[in-house]
Amino acid sequence: MIIADTNLISYLYFETIHSELANEVHKFDAEWACPTLWRSEFVNVVSHYLRRKIINHQDGLDVIDFAQHTVGEREFTVSSYAVFELVSKSDCSSYDCEFVALAIELQSQLVTFDKKILKEFSGVAIHPNDFLLEKKK
Repeated sequence: MIIADTNLISYLYFETIHSELANEVHKFDAEWACPTLWRSEFVNVVSHYLRRKIINHQDGLDVIDFAQHTVGEREFTVSSYAVFELVSKSDCSSYDCEFVALAIELQSQLVTFDKKILKEFSGVAIHPNDFLLEKKK
């Protein structure tokens, strides 16, 4: 099981330059866990596509449903204190630190493209390329 941030989930469902890599990660480990915050962040991403008329309303509902199925029951509430401790030791947002806190709590890796998280939390966060290299060994 990995911790997937909202961007990784988004790249799985919306075609971007990172989508192929997100799909590869999902093939190697389909058990993606997230803090409950991911739902609000993901709906915000879907709203972006809706407002730009890239998708219609029904497509938006469908992609939200698919994403919720991907995460399934692997949603967790993280300690606000743990998040705040991570914020106080980094330049990352509290939103980003929720994903880091969950990775620490579950003793898992946070797979992310986010450069700031990768820099600030290199012991917990891993880039999808590096994750795949580890898995293919």
